[in-house]
Amino acid sequence: MVLARASRVLGEEPYYHEFLEGLERVLTPAGVSVLVKVVTDRDAESETYERWAAEGHVGGVVLLDLVPDDDRVELVGRLSLPAVVLGAPSTAPGLPTVWTDDAGFAREAIRFLASRGHESIGHITGPATFAHTQLRRAGAEKEAQARGVRLTHAVADYSYESGRTATAELLAASPTAIVCDNDVMALAALETLRDRGLSVPADISVVAWDDSAQCQLAVPALSAMSHDVGRIGELGARALLDAMAGAPPAVYEAPAAHLVIRASTR
Repeated sequence: MVLARASRVLGEEPYYHEFLEGLERVLTPAGVSVLVKVVTDRDAESETYERWAAEGHVGGVVLLDLVPDDDRVELVGRLSLPAVVLGAPSTAPGLPTVWTDDAGFAREAIRFLASRGHESIGHITGPATFAHTQLRRAGAEKEAQARGVRLTHAVADYSYESGRTATAELLAASPTAIVCDNDVMALAALETLRDRGLSVPADISVVAWDDSAQCQLAVPALSAMSHDVGRIGELGARALLDAMAGAPPAVYEAPAAHLVIRASTR
């Protein structure tokens, strides 16, 4: 698999460590090794796939962070390189996908906060070009509209520093709660709010996305949309083994996320 985010972001994010552990739990007993290559952009990623296909040393790949009409879908087909997509089936026609309901889970987060009386909510998203970002944003907006909630977005890149910048940007809209699209940015939000003299959750509530161990260790402990990331990795591995064996494309639905309520929400 190839990871195309900057190395500084990958080092911060627990999500990928848990995902890789899930992959290895299934692939290693099957005699398949996991190769991770960090690249800086899509061109370098495409060049890597072409080289791997030409050399014949890599049996399959996992595609992450797809954008609408992602050219990698056509590329792996042209290269006859077995591939599995982590994302919505609509982003990768003809390829097996491990699907998580990003729009539905975003709606659940907004619904929870609205039920707690929040009428102005901030949302720190990942890059706007990513399909899963667009799905989360659309789901959050739909629920906010249904609940009569004012929703303000700020775009970041999943890193800690971008989370701090986005939190400061959102404060201009005076939200009483903030939903963050990963745990690292939620931790950044906690620190930024503390620096501004705001108390969590007395002044503002914070909800994280993946529910890594960092959420439980944070002060205050972070409420989060809890995903079984290790299980998602296991599903990705099984889907990849099926693809390498020539099985027809299928949708492998990940376990539903659920909201874990902790001290960061009032």
